[in-house]
Amino acid sequence: MRFALLLYKYFPYGGLQRDFHRFARELQQRGHQCRVYYISWQGEPLADADMRRVPAFATSNHRRDERFLHWVQSDLAQDPVDGVIGFNKMPGLDVYYAADPCYLDKALSERGWFYRRGARYRHFAAWERAVFEPASDTRILLISETEQSKFEQRYHTQPERMHLLPPGVSPDRRAPPDAPERRRAMRQSLGLEAQELALLLVGSGFITKGLDRAIHAVANMRKAQPSVKVRLLVVGQDNERQFKRLSKRLGVAEGVTFLGGRDDVADLMLGADVLIHPARAEAAGVVLLEAVVAGLPVVVTDVCGYAHHVVAARAGIVLPAPFSQKQLDRAVMRNIDGVFRAECRRSALLYAEMTDIYSMHSTGADLMVNVIRQKLERADD
Repeated sequence: MRFALLLYKYFPYGGLQRDFHRFARELQQRGHQCRVYYISWQGEPLADADMRRVPAFATSNHRRDERFLHWVQSDLAQDPVDGVIGFNKMPGLDVYYAADPCYLDKALSERGWFYRRGARYRHFAAWERAVFEPASDTRILLISETEQSKFEQRYHTQPERMHLLPPGVSPDRRAPPDAPERRRAMRQSLGLEAQELALLLVGSGFITKGLDRAIHAVANMRKAQPSVKVRLLVVGQDNERQFKRLSKRLGVAEGVTFLGGRDDVADLMLGADVLIHPARAEAAGVVLLEAVVAGLPVVVTDVCGYAHHVVAARAGIVLPAPFSQKQLDRAVMRNIDGVFRAECRRSALLYAEMTDIYSMHSTGADLMVNVIRQKLERADD
């Protein structure tokens, strides 16, 4: 079969983008043809795919989205496919992969009435409604039970249209037999001392991931435990300027290292001592599970969809809402204790052995194929 895959923006280090790539490869491995519609693309193109760049230029995101969809619909009318799979919310999809949280819920619970009178709100609410309202035929692949309940509450989406996927950690993220040697090599390359506590923050979108909170935790730890050396390693593709200013203002500029987007996150997790992820919002957070299977202790806020896996694995500390900087500071300082970190590591690695947190993309690809096949069979009847 021929599939059209729709994604506004691709770059190698985004969680949604990585899932997009793995779903596309899964479909290709089953013998299906993939046509990719996109506005911007960074990195290598998807091998063996029909890549179609959409010239959707506009001064606002909602105008850009409208031009993107209009162009794609015109192109599909001239060159049809069997099914349309979207990785951003928009009308006309056969399947939508729901990596983003419920926009309407956030707009109603976190924004005021003035925001909801704007064109931006009207656009994003309407396009989300086009996917989730009962009148829609779009099948939805979800990664978070929490977000599923929000969509059901706001739109009364039929349960049979929603499919909750298992997590999709790549098995190559698991701690390898030579983990100790790779840990030493990574720490040496980063200039980390043997007793230096290395905190790792991974994710593009530094404000959403809570980088400012992590920087404050480093500064507060320096004050409370001046004898302990601590370094924050920041991995991700985003604007660093305001966070470098914050680090300098708090007197910890030399203790915060920005590494940019990296392809060796698995080795960085082996070299670090703690994954710190004090996110403000996170539909899932596969980086949490990547840390678990690597045996890296985690400190995370409970707003993250996969935080419950950290609890189940006893792999670290989950901070309850509402967020408290003091709680984050205490959680980070708890990890000074090497015995505590070793217990987290042992529990995490056992959980990685016993739990299916790997099959998202194969399961999701099966669902995509079945949904499109059923649509074609109904059309033939």
